[in-house]
Amino acid sequence: MRILVTAPYNDQGREILEKNFGEVIYKTWKDQGRSFNESELITLLGESKADALITEHDHVTEKVIDSYPNLQFIGVCRGTPSNVALHTAEKHGIPVFHTPARNAQAVAEMFVANVINLLRMTIPSWQWLTGENWEAGAHTSYLQFKGNELAGKTIGMVGFGAVGQRIAEILKCFPCDIQFYDPFLDEFDPLYRKTTLEDIFESSDIVSIHLPVNSHTVGMINSNLISRMKQEAIFVNTARASVVDRDALIDAIQNNKIRGAVLDVFDHEPPDEKDYLLIHSPKVLATPHTAGATHEVEDHHVDILNAKLLTWLRESKLVDHQVKN
Repeated sequence: MRILVTAPYNDQGREILEKNFGEVIYKTWKDQGRSFNESELITLLGESKADALITEHDHVTEKVIDSYPNLQFIGVCRGTPSNVALHTAEKHGIPVFHTPARNAQAVAEMFVANVINLLRMTIPSWQWLTGENWEAGAHTSYLQFKGNELAGKTIGMVGFGAVGQRIAEILKCFPCDIQFYDPFLDEFDPLYRKTTLEDIFESSDIVSIHLPVNSHTVGMINSNLISRMKQEAIFVNTARASVVDRDALIDAIQNNKIRGAVLDVFDHEPPDEKDYLLIHSPKVLATPHTAGATHEVEDHHVDILNAKLLTWLRESKLVDHQVKN
């Protein structure tokens, strides 16, 4: 088997693929600084004569899959395989594997870091200091930048999958009270409280969004929910911007209805004029969709995907053996 790998894949991971599957053609998208588009991917698959594909952000469209309907598998180094035309892959009987929870630790650490930064006004105080505003004998900084501790706060998670649960594990050490809304989760640590969506917004000191994008979640966090938040509450979104009513969030920020927000995702990337209303607000700590961007995440997705592929290979061989006998 010849596997075209366009995702970042470490040396050890590629060696495992070569040992168990065959030749690896490594053409990572990072070398050109952007994902491969539809036509580029079709060309790469043809030039490499690949029997399988491992991708991260590339556009694995219906046309790509129809052009190579005999791919033995598609591996996607992402939490969800949203860049792949799944219905087309299914039509051709091509299994698609992905890497849920690959960035759970990275996003959890970013949550803790940025929430504390907002609570302790770290960036404004740094700007004040580098602006050479510290005068002899003055207690301005002590009074102006006196913040709050994360310990003791009630954290409300909207969606309680791998990322939310990892954050909750970390916050046990502070400690914080954890409550969540997730209609699909029935088994969980008894230290956490399952509650309603309305209660999350009404009673949490920090509301954190952990939702995928689908027909049920787009616009789910609406003005009615945001208006229920306490005035001193913080809104956090490191998931997807489209699940939140942007206008309602802008209104809450601009009119001091909530304390502030930590945002890593935006309706338009790169941002448009409305996104910049949030980004430029002194009440918002904004980052450019980097919560999951660590070097370790690439190692995690290699480990997760290789484990899945080796399991699939063993099961495929077992089925072949049973059919032959």
